[in-house]
Amino acid sequence: MNPFRFQNPTALYYGKGQIEEYLAAEVTKVGKTVLLVYGGGSIKRNGLYDKVVGILKSAGVTIHELSGVETNPRLTTVHKGIDICRKEGVDLILAVGGGSVIDCSKAIAMGVKYEGDVWEIYARKGAATGALPLGTILTLAATGSEMNSGGVITNWETKEKLGGGSPYTFPAFSFCDPENTYTVPKDQTVYGICDMLSHCFEHYFHPTEHTPLQQHLIEAVISTIVENARFAVDNPEDYNARETIMYCSTMALNGMINMGVQGDWACHAIEHEISAIYDIPHGGGLAIVFPNWMDHVVNVNPQRFANLATRVFHVDPTGKSTEELAGIAIEKVREFFRSIGAPTRLADYDIGSENVERMAEQAVRFKPIGNFTLLGKEDVQQILKASL
Repeated sequence: MNPFRFQNPTALYYGKGQIEEYLAAEVTKVGKTVLLVYGGGSIKRNGLYDKVVGILKSAGVTIHELSGVETNPRLTTVHKGIDICRKEGVDLILAVGGGSVIDCSKAIAMGVKYEGDVWEIYARKGAATGALPLGTILTLAATGSEMNSGGVITNWETKEKLGGGSPYTFPAFSFCDPENTYTVPKDQTVYGICDMLSHCFEHYFHPTEHTPLQQHLIEAVISTIVENARFAVDNPEDYNARETIMYCSTMALNGMINMGVQGDWACHAIEHEISAIYDIPHGGGLAIVFPNWMDHVVNVNPQRFANLATRVFHVDPTGKSTEELAGIAIEKVREFFRSIGAPTRLADYDIGSENVERMAEQAVRFKPIGNFTLLGKEDVQQILKASL
């Protein structure tokens, strides 16, 4: 494995009753002026907004709000949040929502402390110099943003969607109560499952040698997602399924299962270009791209795919070659995405071939993408065409 240093400073509160017991103390240890960031208003409909605001007001906290964060959070919304924080002297940002809300909040936190436009950090033209403290209350299991430092922002003016972050943007604390995911629409639950599973795949397909524990840890998370996904999708108030899926989401991208390996991340780079132009759900795009990426790169290390078939999907290897097992694994991944109602083609979003070349060029504008194997423009074009 590769040499590594691991540190994750986020205090994680999992399960029922944690918000009521610990939120006020976590917030007030930082300060008394909060920017509350949330999305389209679902937290008002399900009562979470009133609960959080009541707790904060009882603790003497002054609340400012930024609502309407988009599914693919936009730079313009980030700028609004930065302006509020600077004007009102905000001590802490509290993100109440899913990965989009948390990603937006991380960008705001960095932007408050950055002298230029925060977009420079995402465009690789600057580096974060600090960040406001950030706390989260998770309402959608998907991105793992509640316990990592990264995030993705869309610049709608330039049609760019880029990832960024820094050690400054780890949340100070995160509250994860599965009951807060009960009212998430079915399609968002599906997209969240696709996203967390894709994070596992990005870790799983890497070029680093001698990583048996990492491989088994990742396989364990993938298996748990596959085993519990249907229960979470079909029974939104199944606490055990929701709890398990939420925990898988956090573990898939908090650094715990991928220490010492360098994941691939080509599929995320490709999907970002799709949603930068078409504004589609990130998880939906990943469900479409990943199997076609697998088809494209399977010969790089067919044994890795064969392991996925036998260890995760429990395929009997008797009489089957490594290559046959690898092909079966890819079909099993397709079948899984299909079984939970995920999209399978870009045509499902009415996306045609008109921007394939542009998306391929943008995906590799900084350098070739991927670590399992390097992909150039032509590779990306082939994967996108296979995804149509």
